[in-house]
Amino acid sequence: MSKFKQGEYPVENRDKYVGAKLPYYRSSWELAFCRMCDDHPNIIKWASENIKIPYLNPLTGKHTVYVPDFMIQYIDKDGREHVELIEIKPSTQTTMESAKSKKDQASVILNAAKWTAAQEWCARKGIKFKVINENQIFQTNKKRNTKKRVTKSRIPKRKK
Repeated sequence: MSKFKQGEYPVENRDKYVGAKLPYYRSSWELAFCRMCDDHPNIIKWASENIKIPYLNPLTGKHTVYVPDFMIQYIDKDGREHVELIEIKPSTQTTMESAKSKKDQASVILNAAKWTAAQEWCARKGIKFKVINENQIFQTNKKRNTKKRVTKSRIPKRKK
């Protein structure tokens, strides 16, 4: 049994999801991202693990394929459309400075090769590639939380 939360995500807004198969999340972070893609009004379309990018594995010297976690199409605050390829990784697997173990260091080396291939692939397609870690998924932006909270006194009582 895995120590990480994983499973098929039950897509609610099927008109937005364009993947060939149901999204499979391999962490609570990926699950949170699936929910955001499914629910956010500015995300027009999204897919999970729908792109395969060839790359050379620097640890084995073999050619293999990298499958990024998500592809999203969204509208920004200025009304412009964007497409991004998204990878979700813990910060310990993104830079040598953040790596906590030899295994993390090996992951950083492997991920760097995957992400270089992804950046090149995206540049050819005219889209962006982004790596998101736990700090970005669960960031607490104080400016965002300045709205007045709804208290019980403001909620109208339900008529019986």
